[in-house]
Amino acid sequence: MDPVSAQPDRAARLSAALDRDGPTCVWCGRTFDRWVHPTTEHLVPRVRGGPSWAENEVAACSRCNAERGHRGAVEWLTECRARGWQPDAERVARALDALAAAVAERGGQRRARPHLDAQLRRLRAG
Repeated sequence: MDPVSAQPDRAARLSAALDRDGPTCVWCGRTFDRWVHPTTEHLVPRVRGGPSWAENEVAACSRCNAERGHRGAVEWLTECRARGWQPDAERVARALDALAAAVAERGGQRRARPHLDAQLRRLRAG
């Protein structure tokens, strides 16, 4: 079976991210509730070749997801800190590492690899 077709749908991936990472936004730290809605956030944006794989997604509030746009994860972590938020850099690092392992195992993702590698280097450097 093709690994991409074996991926769950978006709702299932969001549920899995919440189960895996907890009920808070990876970027601002707010707890999801009636007013703060969770969304799936692609660490490597789709426009940069990021796959819709569970390993490329974390739970983020709709505000952070929209405001981040297509910026890199490390750049957005820096911006979140500058805003006085409490981003979860360890969760981002774990997800980026899991994505790198998934890409190595499954192959493909030619467009995503340079961006992913750059994000991991920047995260480890600083």
